[in-house]
Amino acid sequence: MDRHIPFETLHNFRDLGGYRTADGRHRVRPGRLFRADSLGKLTEGTPDWERFLSLGVGTVIDLRHPWEAEGRGRIPAHPSFTYRNLSIEHRPYDQAVQGADVDPAPYLAERYMEVAHDGAKEIREALELIAAADAPLVFHCASGKDRTGQLAALVLGLLGVEEQVIAEDFSLTELATDALLADWRARNDGRTPAWPGFGRAPAQVMRLYLAALNSRHGSAERYVAQVLGLDSRALATALRGKLLEPVPTAWPELTFHRASPEDAPALVRLHDTAALWQTARGIDQWTPGGKSEAHFRTRMREGEVWLARAAGVTAGAWEIWWDDPAAWGPRPPEAGYVHRLMTAPHTSPPGTGRRMLAHAESVIAATGRAYARLDCLASNPRLRAYYEAAGYKVVGEQRAKPPTPGSPGGGGSPYAVTLLEKRLG
Repeated sequence: MDRHIPFETLHNFRDLGGYRTADGRHRVRPGRLFRADSLGKLTEGTPDWERFLSLGVGTVIDLRHPWEAEGRGRIPAHPSFTYRNLSIEHRPYDQAVQGADVDPAPYLAERYMEVAHDGAKEIREALELIAAADAPLVFHCASGKDRTGQLAALVLGLLGVEEQVIAEDFSLTELATDALLADWRARNDGRTPAWPGFGRAPAQVMRLYLAALNSRHGSAERYVAQVLGLDSRALATALRGKLLEPVPTAWPELTFHRASPEDAPALVRLHDTAALWQTARGIDQWTPGGKSEAHFRTRMREGEVWLARAAGVTAGAWEIWWDDPAAWGPRPPEAGYVHRLMTAPHTSPPGTGRRMLAHAESVIAATGRAYARLDCLASNPRLRAYYEAAGYKVVGEQRAKPPTPGSPGGGGSPYAVTLLEKRLG
């Protein structure tokens, strides 16, 4: 599942459903709580407007300044929902004009701490609205990143979601950065923001902010009690009653489909989402934008690319190469090489990765080849253990080396990798 709900004019409208609580027993109910960029971009009578109304939203919270809502537009009025403008930011700051030497993480974390205290009254009201909502609710600011990210972090924390996951959710704005930048340029005569960090949402920003909040107040719950003046236990209980559900015991059946060129955009999106998940967890391997549509189309021509879907929604994907000389050297046609095994973080059914791996092995075995081979970062023992538990054996190590012209995927690797294989049949 791609958390971004597709709109033509909105770029950062996301469902907060599916995140699990730290105890693993509950998850945020899908379709109940949304975060977004400015809903003032919606226009009545358009497909975007109909798509928005179809979500059944009963409350819209606009976190922007009143002058933003007046100058750039607010969501059109409609009898199906109520609208509240709660400006949580009292000291406006212009990110676009910051210098290139300004580090986004400490700069934004400090601004967020200002908002957490300046906007206490409005944040309190927003939390009370969310806790009382009987229908889906959406909150938004201008880009759906900073003010929206702060409120999302507070709600998720009170629901019992781990801070690591909260930082991952914050970083998903990176998938919308290019579109948000294009909107800014369109409003500013084609100019580019002076600050390279404009529109960016590295997970470190949220980690620093949560660390500062915990350092000053002890926890999100104590912040709610000390600064907002709310009964944090009662608030958390109310939020959990409205927004949590038990983790499902039954999941949609996975189906497997060989990818076609039309699937390339979805594959790029899945790759970038998985890359953000890795980056937020300190795994230095994939990067958003690291694989283009052209890459996946090439892999379809020269090998195979497969998709896993659950109830028609993409849950994961992987590539099969028929040779891999860059990592394995010249070999006879005895194996298939599994690459870029990726799942949709937090939303794919449990066991999706293992089932995709088993399907890849069946595809390789059907060609008469005796081995399935893959590699993983030498610095990632957890992933190595995952593959070993699936029956793969370590057969070697490959040091980092530069790309090999003409090799699949560019060849070479900037990382040292562990080579694993499994005999099939």
